[in-house]
Amino acid sequence: MKLVSWNVNGIRACVKKGFMDYFKEVDADIFCIQESKLQEGQIELILEGYHQYWNYAIKKGYSGTAVFTKKEPLSVRYGLGDDETEPEGRILTLEYEGFYLVNVYTPNSQRDLARLPYRLEWEERIREYLLGLDQIKPVIMCGDLNVAHFEIDLKNAKSNRGNSGFTDEERGKMTRLLGSGFVDAFRYKYPEAEGAYTWWSYMAKVRERNIGWRIDYFIVSEKLKERILDSQIHCDIMGSDHCPVALELEI
Repeated sequence: MKLVSWNVNGIRACVKKGFMDYFKEVDADIFCIQESKLQEGQIELILEGYHQYWNYAIKKGYSGTAVFTKKEPLSVRYGLGDDETEPEGRILTLEYEGFYLVNVYTPNSQRDLARLPYRLEWEERIREYLLGLDQIKPVIMCGDLNVAHFEIDLKNAKSNRGNSGFTDEERGKMTRLLGSGFVDAFRYKYPEAEGAYTWWSYMAKVRERNIGWRIDYFIVSEKLKERILDSQIHCDIMGSDHCPVALELEI
């Protein structure tokens, strides 16, 4: 089974920059996007052979997630835990026979860290939510998690220490999540891979020089780790300030 996750930074803009070409070429069984940045009815994507599930943010042109899947899920949840709504459209959970798929767009703690307390609370809620699901069946979580876990996961670790996405608190939450029975699929397959980034600033020549961060992930239940065939970063795909990440899993 092949899964793809991509923060498209506005699906309408990304469609104009080759989204459909990549979508057709990669031929994923499940394709997840974050930062769709639209409301219902603002785009009509013709994705033959796929079921579409969208979680829109209440705020226009902001956040939002979607999942496109060849196989119809058993159930779909648009909130976190018992809450069936999430005002920023940041999470979608699809239940399949053998696993849960959780598509997440983690809140950014903002440049001045004004939203860090909210972010840390979100991390705790997500961890408890995933643990609850994992007791029922294995979990595959993907998305823009807005954190570079280790120094190897960003180009300029020393100068970014304490900045949004690389605070000790955010990194600690990722460590705690992985210590609760989950695996970072890419690092499981490639523990020492350097220069493997998924996001680059729009500043001039930054992506060209590969000055980036790895903040987009596939996180899977520990019980699935032996089934990971490959975890890829498609850094040659343009259309967003993020690139797609892919997971091949034996299910």
